[in-house]
Amino acid sequence: MSGRSCNTLATHRKYRDSHPQNEQQRAASLEGDAWLCTSWPQLLPHPCHHHTGDMAARRVAVIGAGASGLCALKCCLDEGLEATCFERSKDIGGLWRFEEHPEDGRASIYRSVIINTSKEMMCFSDFPIPEDFPNYMHNSKIMEYFRMYAQHFDLLRHIRFRTSVCRVSKRPDFASSGQWEVLTESEGKQEAAVFDAVLVCSGHHTNAHLPLGSFPGLEKFEGCYLHSRDYKNPQPFFGKRVVVVGIGNSGIDIAVELSHTAKQVFLSTRRGSWVLHRVADNGYPFDYNYGTRFLHLVQNVVPKSILNFFMEWKLNARFDHTLYGLKPKHGVLDTHPTVNDDLPNRIISGRVRMKPNVQEFTETSAIFEDGTREDVDVIVFATGYSFSFPFLNGCVKVVENEIPLYKFMFPTDLEKPTLAFIGLIQPWGAIMPISELQSRWAIRVFKGLNKLPLQHDMEADIEQKKKAMAKRYVKSQRHTVQVDYIPYMDELACQLGVKPNLLSLFLTDPRLAMEMAFGPCTPYQYRLRGPGAWAGAREAILTQHQRMVSALQPRAARRPARPSALPHVLTVLFSIGMIMATLIYVSLSA
Repeated sequence: MSGRSCNTLATHRKYRDSHPQNEQQRAASLEGDAWLCTSWPQLLPHPCHHHTGDMAARRVAVIGAGASGLCALKCCLDEGLEATCFERSKDIGGLWRFEEHPEDGRASIYRSVIINTSKEMMCFSDFPIPEDFPNYMHNSKIMEYFRMYAQHFDLLRHIRFRTSVCRVSKRPDFASSGQWEVLTESEGKQEAAVFDAVLVCSGHHTNAHLPLGSFPGLEKFEGCYLHSRDYKNPQPFFGKRVVVVGIGNSGIDIAVELSHTAKQVFLSTRRGSWVLHRVADNGYPFDYNYGTRFLHLVQNVVPKSILNFFMEWKLNARFDHTLYGLKPKHGVLDTHPTVNDDLPNRIISGRVRMKPNVQEFTETSAIFEDGTREDVDVIVFATGYSFSFPFLNGCVKVVENEIPLYKFMFPTDLEKPTLAFIGLIQPWGAIMPISELQSRWAIRVFKGLNKLPLQHDMEADIEQKKKAMAKRYVKSQRHTVQVDYIPYMDELACQLGVKPNLLSLFLTDPRLAMEMAFGPCTPYQYRLRGPGAWAGAREAILTQHQRMVSALQPRAARRPARPSALPHVLTVLFSIGMIMATLIYVSLSA
């Protein structure tokens, strides 16, 4: 698959709804896709082939048409199921669709949001992102990709927009049928329908977590305050003195953006943070460099203290986190990653000033725990989100963002496994491929092709994961659904029967095996074999470097692809080896 032909194909199939077509134009456009499918069959998965066979579940309700809902819907159609997606808003995209005003019950982003995962790591596994798209995409580009995906797989006709799900409840005969009654509302009219299974894809960034009681004096503050969910752009803050409370990804992004227009920005944090950057060694995307199977193996072998030391050394080489007032007490791997390339520049120029936690507010100022006081006009609380599912009618219980789900998907106490949550995770990595693999497995469970363990075994697995999270991560509401990308994807792949066999590949296809072992662990790896295998997966893996480079250099399609990722891996190994040798020498000398 040449990079140029991939780009031509992607350009051809871009979302046509942005340019209204009559029936004749649409037919001609679809003919073009048909020609390309015939000419380049290895490049493009066929839209939703319907497989026949006995099915325990036939009608599936998909709740939400964001990133998780779209791939869940597509996976249902791939398996020949009759799926209906309910979306309360007017359009697809969920979290990634920017709107000027926040909408109740829907995630909300600011205009400038750029994703923190690179395109090769975040794409759906049988639909590569075009090579001319940037490696880190603005939300508008992500929406363009989603529209291409929905268009190509003909998903829109299965989505009921402006339709809210009011209640999902078991049918009286649920113990034998596993069926659900779904009550929806659209334009003031309610409607009930029966479904054989339900996929909940509504996400976990809808309800703002605003702990106002933790900040004494806020009730007498004369300025204004808002949650980061309500922040849209920096213009209203021109000439203001702003304190941003919280140092997650939204908090840092907003502080950096406000520093260009506000009079002064203060960034308040309780515990500090290690700040990763999108641009890594040699200018490659961070996750593209470090999200490899080989480095995951190293991570399992090398003690976590050594890994933390190595990563902290790398991050401090860029800027000293202690000097910049950011260094936390915890290690890099002990919390969800915070990513921003611009913060050190804004701190060194004085546009952002670091502050400890807010002790209290007065009418016109914030008093911090170090005793300093700063006059402020506006407070932005970047304090995260909580999630709940009131429409589930007591079927699941959420307590402080903790919900007992097997593999973060299945409730354990249902007589029939016909309810699953998709995308209710917070990964070290991209969520889109995870949601897709979750959907592929869930649908096979719905159809009775894969079985879940006994209830007590599932509960034991949940408890084990809960203890592992508590041991590794700083205690926080954001660390209740945390997963690591490669281990969790492999765990799901084992359930589904699609985990790649590297040993076999080294014997039969060594070129592919080398790229899979030492290159980035891209989603295409989970389409090589088993249910849902895609004929274009091998070529997509072997050309992923070309697509990454082409986004930076439009003429790069003419350049030969990189032979392998081995040199970068050897550099990392040498660095780790030097650090371990130094630590051993120090310990022996003590």
